[in-house]
Amino acid sequence: MADLETRELEYFVTVAEELHFGRAASRLAIAQPTLSKAIRRLESGLGVQLLERSSRHVTLTPAGKALLHHGRNALNAVSAAVEKTRRAGDRHARLRLVVKPSGEADLLLGILAAYSRRPDARQVDIVFGGATDRADYVRDGRADVALLYAPFDDLSGLDHETLSVEGRVAILPRNHRLASRSELTVADLRHETLPRWKGVDWTGTPEGADGPEITDVTQMVQLIQLGRTIAVLPYSLAQPVHPALVYIPVVDAPSSRLVVAWSQTDRRPLVAAFIQAALEASGAPLDAAAEA
Repeated sequence: MADLETRELEYFVTVAEELHFGRAASRLAIAQPTLSKAIRRLESGLGVQLLERSSRHVTLTPAGKALLHHGRNALNAVSAAVEKTRRAGDRHARLRLVVKPSGEADLLLGILAAYSRRPDARQVDIVFGGATDRADYVRDGRADVALLYAPFDDLSGLDHETLSVEGRVAILPRNHRLASRSELTVADLRHETLPRWKGVDWTGTPEGADGPEITDVTQMVQLIQLGRTIAVLPYSLAQPVHPALVYIPVVDAPSSRLVVAWSQTDRRPLVAAFIQAALEASGAPLDAAAEA
């Protein structure tokens, strides 16, 4: 195993994010010469050059880009391990659930009620995440479980169970040429402009999305009203209905699944109990993974 300390990795990731030794040193609250020596020591130990330095610029080498990607994941894993270890020893630890506001297919109240009836239930803290970052909350330990949408959310590093399956709906301005239709197909939307959700494919269409990049539903609604884009979302994520827009089922769009997700390395009874309650409340079948 390579000799790589967590502190050295944190130093490198900070420099790689800032691409400036002065700003990185300030973030880390250490002296710049100390940081420079640590990076040189890291490069020497790994036997590769991580950064290209000049008097004006700092850039990543291919090896540096690889270490930035894997280093972030490693630091998240360490942080999550520390947090989960502490919480495992806390008999009064609460369970933290991350959801998107209105993004739980009306199942959340039933899930919480089912969980509260369990003799081993803990208090559940609800954490509201954004459109694209909820899985990260679980991966880095900020949350224990999440309600996510497959195949849209990145489920890498997570185990998950399906709670519900639903179709998708096209969201159009009222003056759109297709607004009077009772249903649509993917082919009907082939030449429409679809938004690009940062890091996520919400479209479900063969051609993907080539429209404006958006990060939340408020931006999406405004752009649809202006006629700049349309959207195709799972039914539950299209709520609440906006009076200036129309919502039409896309009958042949791939189905989406609401899932309860947790870390692949998390086998705490606290988490297993919540997963079982979620499956019971949704009417989904319990399987061996949830019962373990």
